[in-house]
Amino acid sequence: MRTKNTFGVQFITRSNKARNGLLPLYARISVDSRRIEISLKQFIHPDNWNSEKGQARGKTDEIRNLNTFLEQVRSRLTECYQELVLKKKQVTADAVKNLFCGLEEKEHSLMSVFEYHNTEMKTTLEWGTQKNYFTTRRYLEEFLKAKLKTSDIYLSQLSYKFLTDYVQFMKTYVPKDQKLPCGHNTIMKHIERLRKVVNMSIKNEWLDRDPFQKFKSSFIKNNRQFLTSEELETIEQKEFKIERLQFAKDLFIFSCYTGLAYIDVFELTPQNITLGIDGAYWISTKRHKTDISVLIPILPVPLGIIEKYKTNPRVLAAGKILPVYSNQKLNAYLKEIADLCGITKPLTFHIARHTFATTVTLTNGVPIESVSSMLGHTSIRTTQIYAKVIQRKVSEDMKALRDKLNGQLVKPKLIKQC
Repeated sequence: MRTKNTFGVQFITRSNKARNGLLPLYARISVDSRRIEISLKQFIHPDNWNSEKGQARGKTDEIRNLNTFLEQVRSRLTECYQELVLKKKQVTADAVKNLFCGLEEKEHSLMSVFEYHNTEMKTTLEWGTQKNYFTTRRYLEEFLKAKLKTSDIYLSQLSYKFLTDYVQFMKTYVPKDQKLPCGHNTIMKHIERLRKVVNMSIKNEWLDRDPFQKFKSSFIKNNRQFLTSEELETIEQKEFKIERLQFAKDLFIFSCYTGLAYIDVFELTPQNITLGIDGAYWISTKRHKTDISVLIPILPVPLGIIEKYKTNPRVLAAGKILPVYSNQKLNAYLKEIADLCGITKPLTFHIARHTFATTVTLTNGVPIESVSSMLGHTSIRTTQIYAKVIQRKVSEDMKALRDKLNGQLVKPKLIKQC
């Protein structure tokens, strides 16, 4: 972290703004690599200016008075710089200029910066991601209100202690729309979003130090949930009379056999269905998240689902291949389906993608390189997470078998001879 700024004052003229053959004088303030100029409302003839020394040339009273004025300006600008340093305020060329000109620089606050970020990112971030930033902002407001008895703070007040106190607050704070406090990883995601907003402030020179410098966020690695072949078959065989549940089930099963995330399923159109080199139908699309092209052979189960809905009025009206609900509604319906099927795992749409990687492909011997390609992973190391899950499952199954066999070997020794 920078502890000392480079500061300098230079007096210059501007020939492109000359008036009646006279050059205007400017004071150029430099702080680190940033420069800014102040018009001094003074003019001088080119022959009377020494550009190398940055002062007037001559011995007349007018020249001496002008040089005295310039030194007074230099002295005052230096005082402004030192004042900012002593008060531990953000030192920038703009701040020095504003203090010299008698203008109070408005310091940015945490909430105003969040508002700026959320407005600027409207056209860049997906709506789901935007909502997460809104939630992080709301939690920060609750923290400020409960712990600091205020609605906002300046960026300069952010510190390591602020971050650790915020984490402790989140561990026990229960939002009105939840029954329990946020989990560890959820808290770390909120910290991650706060860090991004702080980094944006540093880049914009609204903050001259990083409060996250000594703070380390840590995520707990959780096992990726997926359905076993028995659980997948249970859902496949279950038929629902309620239309919304049947739609949700079919969409979920479609993803289990294609590995597509919710947004990628949502965006599928008939143009994404192509004939492959094998003469069979393939899905040709780009992952919304990474913009990586993927080619996925369509297995009989998802092909049957596409055929089922090709004349559906909702599908035809939307120009899609499947009827799609919002991700929030879909996950709510999947919870109902899990209850009706006796599945205790927290069923969400993204579990379908994990199921494709594990139960449908890797478990059935599909090479990890092919699975990685179909999932659209940027690195095969991401796909290897699923391979480790399978190895752990195989280990658990073999341990159970080993215990069973050991029990069978021990039993004859326990039988008493008559």
